[in-house]
Amino acid sequence: MGNKNKTISFRVSQEKFETLRDIAEERDISLSAVFRDYVDMLVAHDGQVEVIPEHEVSDSDTTSESFPPKVEVPKSFVREHERLELEAEHLREQLKEHKQYVTQLRQDLDRHGKKDIVDLDELDDGEEESPYRIGSSFEDSSL
Repeated sequence: MGNKNKTISFRVSQEKFETLRDIAEERDISLSAVFRDYVDMLVAHDGQVEVIPEHEVSDSDTTSESFPPKVEVPKSFVREHERLELEAEHLREQLKEHKQYVTQLRQDLDRHGKKDIVDLDELDDGEEESPYRIGSSFEDSSL
């Protein structure tokens, strides 16, 4: 039936809560996003995640950059990404409409039977003496 988000609740001490809130503010994200990121990481690594305070991480593991690493993305890239997302959504809608139209045509065909179908390959059996014409005939040559 689709993915439904579930709510997990647990208790932490006031001190730990304030620390978590500070982390969220530092990263400019919501407190719930901190938990979602942690849960996603935990699931992705099959529960094998160890949280280590920054001051305990060895100097060889850290670089001069801040954590998490930040990359500036040009606005043109973001706009192009958004444009492509909108275009993909539009194409999905068109595909859905096309599938509905094809389904409707098949249902109409089933209702009316195959008597209304003319197979063009059957018409072109090499019979040159009686050609078929679509539209009105031009027997009056005065045109």
